[in-house]
Amino acid sequence: MAIRMPRIMQAKQILRQSRLFANQAMDVPKGYFPVYVGESQKKRFIVPVSFLNNPSFQKLLSVVEEEFGFNHPIGGLTIPCREEVFIDLTSSLH
Repeated sequence: MAIRMPRIMQAKQILRQSRLFANQAMDVPKGYFPVYVGESQKKRFIVPVSFLNNPSFQKLLSVVEEEFGFNHPIGGLTIPCREEVFIDLTSSLH
């Protein structure tokens, strides 16, 4: 299941509007964005924007949107899954 372009644009818009993202933008290289991962304790990861085009990452974003919506109180994109799951997924995308 692929994520449609409007959902990607929503995620990018959230990242742009986020005060936290704006404050931390200096330590995020161009072509990357921060993602907060974890069920209770959130850990910050910096991932390439190219992940937004990957079907596996799109599916993860789709599941997150369906379950939690795009209201991310931390400010950046928040993925409430176990860190191990996120690391397994993203390590296969490189």
